[in-house]
Amino acid sequence: MVLDNNAHSVFLLHYHLILVVKYRRRVFDNLISSRAKEIFEYIAPNYHITLMEWNHDADHIHI
Repeated sequence: MVLDNNAHSVFLLHYHLILVVKYRRRVFDNLISSRAKEIFEYIAPNYHITLMEWNHDADHIHI
């Protein structure tokens, strides 16, 4: 377990992010999900985010 810190605190945060399409329409397929994952992995190091798991269904993505 690696803890993060700043000037006054030590912490460890885990988030479960769910991206849902408006009206739960079925738009996510393997191609779109993999492209979204590429974009997320490109942006993540700038914010010190570690991607632990990526799952998708036709109408939402779990990060």
